[in-house]
Amino acid sequence: MNEIASSKPLRTSHSGAPVIPALIAAAGDQAARRFLEFFAATISNPHTRRAYGRACAEFLAWCTAAGVRELADVEPLHVATWIEMQTRELAAPSVKQRLAAVRHLFDWLVTGQVVAVNPASSVRGPSHVVRQGKTPVLEPAEARALLDSIDPATQVGLRDRALIALMVYSFARVGAALGMKVEDVFTQNRRLWVRLREKGGKAHAMPCHHSLESYLTAYLEQTGIMADDKGPLFRTIGRGTGLLTTTPLPQANAHAMIRRRAAAAGIMTKVGNHSFRATGITAYLKNGGTLEKAAAMANHASTRTTQLYDRRRDEMSLDEVERIRV
Repeated sequence: MNEIASSKPLRTSHSGAPVIPALIAAAGDQAARRFLEFFAATISNPHTRRAYGRACAEFLAWCTAAGVRELADVEPLHVATWIEMQTRELAAPSVKQRLAAVRHLFDWLVTGQVVAVNPASSVRGPSHVVRQGKTPVLEPAEARALLDSIDPATQVGLRDRALIALMVYSFARVGAALGMKVEDVFTQNRRLWVRLREKGGKAHAMPCHHSLESYLTAYLEQTGIMADDKGPLFRTIGRGTGLLTTTPLPQANAHAMIRRRAAAAGIMTKVGNHSFRATGITAYLKNGGTLEKAAAMANHASTRTTQLYDRRRDEMSLDEVERIRV
């Protein structure tokens, strides 16, 4: 069993889909084609494709090491054993994602008549109930201090201030913000609007808060990118020039920028790309906003998701803690 547990996962391609595993290859050309189609045709998000590819590759490699010789011989016991092993090393959400990857793959293979049954359909993952998110958030005063600390005299300062403000005031995910084009900032009813494309390709437009409108207008006008409608809204800075390029700003660069800006502003909270979405939603609800409208603004399908971003309970807990007068 130790040898099985330490078996190495198969390599993955640049697209995130794994190289054909031995069990798939042994099942014939139809199985191999169906396997690759699963990643190419059913998963549009590159991060999900990469995670699912890694999970499926590791599971099938584990099955081979466990002595499974044919794809049709994979049983629920194999899936359950592998999932049990995952729970010893990974958090429950990660294990549930891996089980989902294997389950969806075999569903695809069943509908393609490669295998008769899905061995993962009856396997249950670890229980995991989330009532409040763990993403660090800022107090409104901290968010204000962060925005005010950014020097708008440079193009990088204008860009960083506009990006952070967009995530705070529109509740935008960083992926949606960085995927925007210049044309996604537009005027309607004499007010500036932003167009976001959130998870699943869902288009979402909303008017700008007056502060966001000011920051975006300054960014577009003073950097000279307003005429480049089809170009990326948020761009990298040319090495040694201090000027915007035509290359979209990568998410990792945005994260590093946020950490750097927060440190320079004296903010000790370990904020990340997602912190500003939670910060904006919490500030909105504290000022009398409704959960239903917050969900619509955040483009959430359910208010249960929005509740994960509501950190008003943190302040309530702090007030109660201060009652302990010893």
